[in-house]
Amino acid sequence: QVQLVESGGGLVQSGGSLRLSCVGSGRAFGSYAMGWFRQGPGTDRDFVGSVNWLGRVVLANSVKGRFNISRDIAKNTLYLEMNSLRPEDTAVYYCAARNTVGGSSYAHDYDSWGQGTQVTVST
Repeated sequence: QVQLVESGGGLVQSGGSLRLSCVGSGRAFGSYAMGWFRQGPGTDRDFVGSVNWLGRVVLANSVKGRFNISRDIAKNTLYLEMNSLRPEDTAVYYCAARNTVGGSSYAHDYDSWGQGTQVTVST
């Protein structure tokens, strides 16, 4: 089982930027796929993006061109770089890990989850 801890959320104005971090432990970082999801009030947990064990990134259409995912294997850390933030990006953001190498856009495919970090974008 992988343990995940997110950080970096906060309050930002529309058009601003934030970088979220997710530190993993318990398994060799980079040997499994990871993803970012978000959940707004009263909504389902939505896919933001994923990275497979080779580092290939897939992003949801709603964030393409604004968000990016990267990782630093030496630091056991996954990042979500968010730019041009909009009020509709307001949500709790979660990182997740799979027990396999391929990424997925489905929350039920992920086996381990962090506690989440709140991102609030004001107008």
